[in-house]
Amino acid sequence: MSTDQATVWREQVGLVLARAGRVRGGARDQVIELLAAQPCALSAVEIEDELRARGRPIGRASIYRVLDLLAEHGLVERVAVGDGQTRFERVHPGGHHHHHLVCEQCGRLVAFDDPGLERAIDGLSERLGIRVESHDVLLRGACGRCG
Repeated sequence: MSTDQATVWREQVGLVLARAGRVRGGARDQVIELLAAQPCALSAVEIEDELRARGRPIGRASIYRVLDLLAEHGLVERVAVGDGQTRFERVHPGGHHHHHLVCEQCGRLVAFDDPGLERAIDGLSERLGIRVESHDVLLRGACGRCG
């Protein structure tokens, strides 16, 4: 995510949570800052580990409360990657999104954009006469390191 996109997302989070009557908090601000700087989805454990490495330890329960709050307000989405694992990714105010490949060998999550795939989904929507409001594509296989 570019610096401008990260700033826009952080501002959107601030506005939405302020409108909901939520006051700023230390743990919430730290999780939001971390997510804004990430190019892809993270698990609560990865967030906890990264914050600890930065000298800002936050308990996992607090991290989950922040993530649940952000998801409740449509600011992050849950990405279920299998084996009971969920990662969290910010929702871009402009609607931009990407898809994921999860490596079944090392667990690495690889983000990808594919305009052809987007066109195919739009075409399928038209053929079926269904308005697709959102979609998730999760491919499974081996990443370049493992495959």
